[in-house]
Amino acid sequence: MSSAFIEEVRANIRLRGYSLATEKTYLLWIRRFIYFTGNQHPVDVEISQIQAYLTYLATERSVSANTQKVALNSIVFLFQKFLRREVGQLGFKLATKQRTIPTVLSVPEVARVLDQLEGRNKLIIQLLYGSGLRVGECLRLRVMDIDLERFSLKVHDGKGRKDRVTLLSAHLNAALEEHITKAIALQKKDNVRGVGPSMSPSMSRKRPNAFKSPGWAYIFPSANLCAHPLTGELCRHHLHVTGVRKFLKVAVEAAEITRKQVTCHTFRHSFATHMLANDTDMRTLQDLLGHNDVTTTQIYTHVLGRHFAGTVSPLDRIL
Repeated sequence: MSSAFIEEVRANIRLRGYSLATEKTYLLWIRRFIYFTGNQHPVDVEISQIQAYLTYLATERSVSANTQKVALNSIVFLFQKFLRREVGQLGFKLATKQRTIPTVLSVPEVARVLDQLEGRNKLIIQLLYGSGLRVGECLRLRVMDIDLERFSLKVHDGKGRKDRVTLLSAHLNAALEEHITKAIALQKKDNVRGVGPSMSPSMSRKRPNAFKSPGWAYIFPSANLCAHPLTGELCRHHLHVTGVRKFLKVAVEAAEITRKQVTCHTFRHSFATHMLANDTDMRTLQDLLGHNDVTTTQIYTHVLGRHFAGTVSPLDRIL
């Protein structure tokens, strides 16, 4: 399949305002599907090939249920939204959905990791754990998203393209004030050069001078300027996630946590579990985490062992 077709799909995705991450994911699975069909043009492909491909992923590639769902969403976008071809009911074999219990750190373990960090790096992990953020949500925080008076922060365009408000630890006020001051000072220096924080193309058109407003400054800006991935304009993006993963790995090793696989997302899981342990109700926790379905939030009851409510081990009755 020619790159011209892929570029047409890319342009359509951007026209609809999808995130860059979604764009990359959709194009990846669309390319894989086209390769599976022998590089036929999707206009000429039989709808039954979609069923065959999704079944192939489950039976031959042994992908997870979530991976199969991402592939399905990508291909359905291609056919129904881009090509305007209805796919109807697809009777494909579902991938086996294995329920995995998330890895969670204890409160002392979180404290041990934080003790290995300082400055910006420590603040990032504190926000992941203290506010239940995904690492991407944390790094995209701008000055306007922080409300130090109400101890809250806003997450814009989170997973599922949703906005939400979550809590903010009062103990982070001083550190956030310091980083906000630094971020605004860096933005002013950039503005002298005619550049500023990266903005979405639609926002740049709507408010061409927004990059000069302190509220749009990233709290965790990157060290260097770069070309905007969509417009090519020179700008300053936020810190990249790879940097966080690197310093976190070092901190976890220094904290001597060797029996658990700790990632950035572990601190979001730990936030949810510890909030639930402190009797936060399920509906409130669902809102703080930004889950569509409360059943997603309920996975943390399994971490606590509360999924068998009101029951005790028969051994306890003896001992």
